[in-house]
Amino acid sequence: MRRTIGTVLVLALVLAGLATWHYDLLDRWLEPDSSSADPAAIAPPEGVDLPPVLAPGDVAPVARSSALSPAKVRRALAPYLDDPDLGRHVLAAVAPLAGGRPVVVGGAGAAVPASTTKVVTSAAALLALGPDHTFQTSVVRAGPRRIVLVGGGDPFLARAPAAAGEEEPYPARADVVTLAERTAAALRQQGVRRVRVEYDAGPFTGPSASPQWEPDYVPDGVVSPISSLWVDEGRPAQGFGRVADPALDAAQAFAAALAGAGVTVVGGPTAGAAPPTGETVARVTGAPLSQVVERVLMVSDNEAAEVLLRQVGLQVSGDASFEGGRRGVVRTLREAGVRLAGTTLYDGSGLSRRNRMTPAVLLDVLRLATQRPDLAAVVSGLPVSGFSGSLADRFLAGPTEGRGRVRAKTGTLTGVASLAGVATDVSGRPLLFVLMADRVGRLKGTDAEVALDAAAAALGACRCG
Repeated sequence: MRRTIGTVLVLALVLAGLATWHYDLLDRWLEPDSSSADPAAIAPPEGVDLPPVLAPGDVAPVARSSALSPAKVRRALAPYLDDPDLGRHVLAAVAPLAGGRPVVVGGAGAAVPASTTKVVTSAAALLALGPDHTFQTSVVRAGPRRIVLVGGGDPFLARAPAAAGEEEPYPARADVVTLAERTAAALRQQGVRRVRVEYDAGPFTGPSASPQWEPDYVPDGVVSPISSLWVDEGRPAQGFGRVADPALDAAQAFAAALAGAGVTVVGGPTAGAAPPTGETVARVTGAPLSQVVERVLMVSDNEAAEVLLRQVGLQVSGDASFEGGRRGVVRTLREAGVRLAGTTLYDGSGLSRRNRMTPAVLLDVLRLATQRPDLAAVVSGLPVSGFSGSLADRFLAGPTEGRGRVRAKTGTLTGVASLAGVATDVSGRPLLFVLMADRVGRLKGTDAEVALDAAAAALGACRCG
């Protein structure tokens, strides 16, 4: 009997201990499963006062499907597009996102597009190559003690990785220091500790500066000579401006990093050609094209846009010159259904003052980008009015409701101002717009930009249905 009582007491103590450690264990055994119960239906513990659970509201208005009102769009734009600071040739077009003819067209013909050209170049690159495409920079064996640094047209190849504590850039960059370290490790495994370095800047061909650019653009450091091999887009390690020979500069940076990694480099880098059957010693891979496009559009990157033009030409016809790229962009967009009447393109960045484009072309490309997932980076890369990229410090005039409701690519040259993008009105209705002025007075450039910003903001602030 005493043994039985002792056993019972021991079991009681064990159960009490379990209840102390996992106080809800027996509740789970004895009560029905309530895991699917609505949390709002469960009463709070005694003595705790909680506010009622409310259903959250919409984060943004539901996009309206009703037709745009031409009269309302005109009324929104008129006060700003009549601004004399815009000059005598102003083009405007506004169209519904879903398709159909523009509801408002102002002006006639084509205009100098300036950097809105990058929208067209970026869309063509994504169509021709795909958003996941990447560009590689590699090192190839050309002999027992000879290696060749081969450019693959990575627009954002860096001189070195971000230093400790520095913010990583977007998109992430491949760099020649990492490439040199990988090369040194591979050479050591092969018993090689002494090499000569050559560099191969193919496959880009033709002039490194467009004949349609102003002749002082490259000498004055406005833009780099375009190359398939460079670091930091042809900018020097110290100081400002651009280097005269981006490929040589990249090879010198690589050779210095290779020496720092323990491989003796004989002499300085020289131009050469990688043998077609040469063994790849090491490589680095850049960011996906979708991320490259986002960066190009966000900050209006001229050098990277010109690299993308060459890449389109290479992919479409094997001709990675300015002319080959231009033909490749035109062919790619036509095959995608973009109407190119009235369009003349000489480059990928819009630096050429001889480029001409109609608002209809930009509307077609923007609409295509909103409809095709493989072109989504064209829209996500557009700066947001008053918040990001080349629009971060703009949209200070005009209706305040338009700030944050417009995503647009800027275009600026002397005498030229343009905006092209997507606006969402206060009713949640998205619309496409293109605003172009290419006869702006020499001293009126900033005023013209302010007028176009205000016009685009007015579209975001209106109820255009």
